[in-house]
Amino acid sequence: MDKIAVMGDYDSIYGFATLGLTTFPVSPDSPEDAAKTLKEIAGNGYGVIYITEQMAALLEEEIDRYAEKLTPAIIQIPGVKVNTGAGVRNVKKSVEQAVGSDILFGND
Repeated sequence: MDKIAVMGDYDSIYGFATLGLTTFPVSPDSPEDAAKTLKEIAGNGYGVIYITEQMAALLEEEIDRYAEKLTPAIIQIPGVKVNTGAGVRNVKKSVEQAVGSDILFGND
């Protein structure tokens, strides 16, 4: 079974450790460290990486490198302080591609 990681600012991810997920706190003020951490996580057998929307916005280019790969699946989640709505948009897009229509939120 693949491991699951959660990456983002400490305040947004620390609670996931109680669920048994491995957390990787990274400051949004350090995109270089964030990119390095994402590469390390992806290369160490993690099948799913939850990443805060704020962190994902800093790492779009790096995340795009994994878009066509089966693993790791990189899933955006809302953070405590900054939320862009990108996570919900990505889920909506994935469902539309799989089902062929928007069954989640109707027409916007």
